[in-house]
Amino acid sequence: MKRRLVIISAVLLILSAGQGVLAASLKVGATPVPHAEILQRVVPILAEQGITLEIVEFTDYVRPNLALNEGDLDANFFQHVPYLESFNQDAGTDLVSIGGIHIEPLGVYSQKVTSLEELPARASIAIPNDATNGGRALLLLQEAGLITIDPEAGITPTVFDITANKLQIRFVELEAAQLSRSLPDVHAAVINGNYALQAGLNPIKDAIFLEGAESPYVNVIAVRTADAEREDLKKLVQALLTPEIREFILEEYQGAVVPVF
Repeated sequence: MKRRLVIISAVLLILSAGQGVLAASLKVGATPVPHAEILQRVVPILAEQGITLEIVEFTDYVRPNLALNEGDLDANFFQHVPYLESFNQDAGTDLVSIGGIHIEPLGVYSQKVTSLEELPARASIAIPNDATNGGRALLLLQEAGLITIDPEAGITPTVFDITANKLQIRFVELEAAQLSRSLPDVHAAVINGNYALQAGLNPIKDAIFLEGAESPYVNVIAVRTADAEREDLKKLVQALLTPEIREFILEEYQGAVVPVF
């Protein structure tokens, strides 16, 4: 009798192990718009491959990387590579990109003026307070002709790298998620695409100045370095790079989010 129980238990363990190979679960962190919305579209694609995708939403740019680093997530989808590299350096994490998906053009928005030409002297402009997005915002304002930045500052300039500021613009540095809420209190704000969409702003229609689609700030799937070769994570990227996902991005966001594939 004992021998029979041992055999039955062994068979059940083999079957369970086999099911584990056939079925997998992925937990991916994302900001709500557009990242979580895009991920929702790949749920059925991955389900056909035996992978259950669980999407965990975050409303900031710090916790998704901390959660990934601590093993609470298998991947995240919210950031571009310059931010990822800066975060790794500052936080001592070891996260890498395994695939680029889209670009969200950074834009200048205002409730007080309808063009940059209307900005008064000593106008207040809110920008992100993290190094990479803050620097990206300053470079955008330089492209708009409002300021000049020391070229030695590279892609992460700060307000201290501004060498010319003809309007004597006053910069207000805020957490990226709070920028849309600052619009009533400043002359303009430079807002990341996902937070603009989340606030009901359409970058194409509402921005008074918009970053070009040639931007190097591609949003990526990030994972722990040790997991970069995991097959289920590769399948996640493959699912995101399908024609149906490209078509969804183009139709849903009308140029406010630009696929890179």
